[in-house]
Amino acid sequence: MNSSRTYAYLRASTDEQNADRARNQLLEFATLHGIGISAFFVENESGASLYRPELMRLLDVAQKGDVLLVEQVDRLSRLDARNWETLTTMIKGKGIRVVALDLPTSQMMLKPGDEFTDRMMQAINGMMLDMLAAISRKDYEDRRRRQAQGIEQAKAAGKFKGRQVDNGLHERVLKLRAAGMSYTEIQQTTNVARSTISRILKSQSPE
Repeated sequence: MNSSRTYAYLRASTDEQNADRARNQLLEFATLHGIGISAFFVENESGASLYRPELMRLLDVAQKGDVLLVEQVDRLSRLDARNWETLTTMIKGKGIRVVALDLPTSQMMLKPGDEFTDRMMQAINGMMLDMLAAISRKDYEDRRRRQAQGIEQAKAAGKFKGRQVDNGLHERVLKLRAAGMSYTEIQQTTNVARSTISRILKSQSPE
């Protein structure tokens, strides 16, 4: 009897994004493959950062043979080579199986077979994960470079105004805090990063 569990990891890279679409896709995938999702770990953090609280919590909870389920590999990583190696070492060290909807070979890991087949699939899956992680990192770096170039061009043209404040979000966070909600409760309600919540609250504190 297979006692392994499946943990879904959802990451939105900006405060404006939400994980509802990805959550629905993972639920549909789980239903299609006859598996249950034991828990969802959701956060608004950059995939270029190794230390993401919810990802680290998932890795701490998961046991050998459990599945880490993601919509796309870039939801798990936009890390540079050194940090990606650190993350994969952590995952392999715990014996966790990574399954991504955009990586068909990984989906074969849902139903472990004999030892030889499992080792072969782990090797193939590892290579494919490395490749997609490298592509995700390059896409991240290319996007940042284009963004920086666009900002420089806008500055040169006198059109750059910087990042605009989301007044609606600020108002919601302040009202929720005034109502007595904790940082965690506000994060769950607004689906924004704790760092953003802290920044908004500090901006309203007296000097």
